[in-house]
Amino acid sequence: MLDKINALKMEAEAEIVKNQEELDAFRIKYLSKKGLFSILFEDFRNVPPDQKKEIGQRLNSLKQQIQDKYNLLKESLETQNDKSGINDLTRPAFPYELGSRHPISIVRNEIIDIFMRIGFIISEGPEIEDDDHVFTKLNFAPEHPARDMQDTFYISRISEEDSSPDDILLRTHTSSVQVRVMQQQKPPIRTISPGRVFRNEAISARAHCIFHQVEGLYIDENVSFADLKQTLLYFAREMFGKETDIRLRPSYFPFTEPSAEMDVSCRICGGKGCNVCKYTGWLELLGCGMVHPNVLKACKIDSQKYTGFAFGMGIERATMLKYQVNDLRLYFENDIRFLEQFKTSF
Repeated sequence: MLDKINALKMEAEAEIVKNQEELDAFRIKYLSKKGLFSILFEDFRNVPPDQKKEIGQRLNSLKQQIQDKYNLLKESLETQNDKSGINDLTRPAFPYELGSRHPISIVRNEIIDIFMRIGFIISEGPEIEDDDHVFTKLNFAPEHPARDMQDTFYISRISEEDSSPDDILLRTHTSSVQVRVMQQQKPPIRTISPGRVFRNEAISARAHCIFHQVEGLYIDENVSFADLKQTLLYFAREMFGKETDIRLRPSYFPFTEPSAEMDVSCRICGGKGCNVCKYTGWLELLGCGMVHPNVLKACKIDSQKYTGFAFGMGIERATMLKYQVNDLRLYFENDIRFLEQFKTSF
């Protein structure tokens, strides 16, 4: 009996398994009810009583060894199958698709880079703000229509009839970040504040309730409107090309005086007139002006000593001018067919 046990042990140890079929055959041959071990175990009945203890221990040890070998072979085959695609050097590379930056992110980063080259730093603030930072300290009159529910998303409002500095809302512009900067930092101040803003507008090809802005602020002694114009001319030519011209048209904003709208020459027609610029040769880009003295006073900055300029632009607007994509909804739908067109951009 001992000879049969040793012979079966050597035979099982010599078995080589290369695939799942051979593994199944190994299990059936040795471990099934009609396998070699079961046949050997039937002979145990004929073993003399004085040898049963030793033979029984040998049989149990042999069964465990065969079972352990089976488990190791099974684990080895499973690991090999998991890595087969990696180890096969003849297999083509996986079709990993390169992602792309969103066009809004591309233009946002480009705008930031341009202003950082001339000394502006980045400032950020909360999207959920109070009325004091969004309106009051920016010289908005209590009855200004921008405070109305039709224009602003209010989270909580003390009174439906009158605005309160404690009203909580989604910011309608990133000028609220500039207020926080002016409150926390003494001049000179030179900062841009990019971010997402919200206004209660119907969604269409030309308008959206969510959009992105970059606003700039420069406060120091003897800052003039000429400084503002040269800064914006530099930006426009860096953004849209060296041949770009700008023009400033009088406008009105509560937080700047004087105020202006800035247009850039149409890069499609070179200023000659086309359907993109409505045959004017100009495209509106941003609003700007000299910081209103009331804003400086509200932020505890000496308006007799310091002056400054501010500007703000919609990133979607700049993106539309850059890529001639005139439907705002495309920037928010995350359509892969649309986004893949910007893979070559940086």
